Amino acid sequence: MQRPTWLPNYLPELDGVRGLAILWVVLYHCHPRLQGTWLYGASLWGWSGVILFFILSGFLITAILLGTRDQPRAMHNFHARRALRIWPVYALVLIVVYLNAPWFIGPPVWEAVKTAPWLAYIFFAQNLFHLTLPPAIGPTWAVAIEEQYYFVWAPVVHRLRRPWILATLLAVALVASPVLRHANLHWMTPTFTLIHLDGLAWGSLLALGMYTLRWSRRVWLALGLGGTVLGLGTTQLVPGAMLDSALAVGFTGIILTLIVTTGARNPLCAVLRRGPLAYYGRISYGLYMTHISVFIFFGWFDARMNAYGTAGNLAVVGFRLAMSTVVATVLWYGFERQILKLKKYF
Repeated sequence: MQRPTWLPNYLPELDGVRGLAILWVVLYHCHPRLQGTWLYGASLWGWSGVILFFILSGFLITAILLGTRDQPRAMHNFHARRALRIWPVYALVLIVVYLNAPWFIGPPVWEAVKTAPWLAYIFFAQNLFHLTLPPAIGPTWAVAIEEQYYFVWAPVVHRLRRPWILATLLAVALVASPVLRHANLHWMTPTFTLIHLDGLAWGSLLALGMYTLRWSRRVWLALGLGGTVLGLGTTQLVPGAMLDSALAVGFTGIILTLIVTTGARNPLCAVLRRGPLAYYGRISYGLYMTHISVFIFFGWFDARMNAYGTAGNLAVVGFRLAMSTVVATVLWYGFERQILKLKKYF
């Protein structure tokens, strides 16, 4: 297995897709403020931005695993780089939220620290149990799913050399997720990992296929366009348990189409490669992890705008986005990027 010769190592259009995903998620968390506006309908679907994140992560990380698994210390380097990417911001958010517990959570600092599910936080398991997490920590459920997935998937890719075995495991995940969602088992939380594997599995399957199948770009483009039409075209027809699966197929088709046409001189690729969307893609992790905390911190502005109706609501949404962007920007340049420089040692 090897990377196709026509596929570059860096795909700038995916930065723009990541930017779209994070803006959609932020919009979703503002949707009560958007009632009565043309953005309201779109904001209600913002939860699916997480599926986009999962597909991107599944593709990019599986491609890395396949491309480096014959290198010395491959697993050590992979996990070290993942830790540098995820843990520092994750730990910083936990520290800030709990040291400012009266503001972000409600109870005094010691009470909040004493009653926090620290074992769940440390092992990225907070999505597996029926826990009442502070809203500021709420977004960490998706991070927990990714960490759990790669904790299992990375050694599987490293040890199992036959592509058909890996493809079979991913196919099982694609079938099991909607089945478990439909089963609605009482012991499973709404954020349980096994019911949210569609996006990660599709992204991983896409990377596996590209590294294994010697198909032309034209064939991959046809698959991408077909997946887009099939997935997005059936979202209104499938039952609730299959909605995530249909969206995952459609989003995978879009991402595959962008991968195959990377570098093309068309308006869509140009918008995704540079400008605001690409920038939001760069700061997306910090923005995802901190935007709810920013909403809470500036709650006083929401209260002042309540008297102004729709105009006040739009002012709140704009202010939230602006302040969240400022915080994520400072976090990126002052913290994240400095830590990510350590990746060169792994």
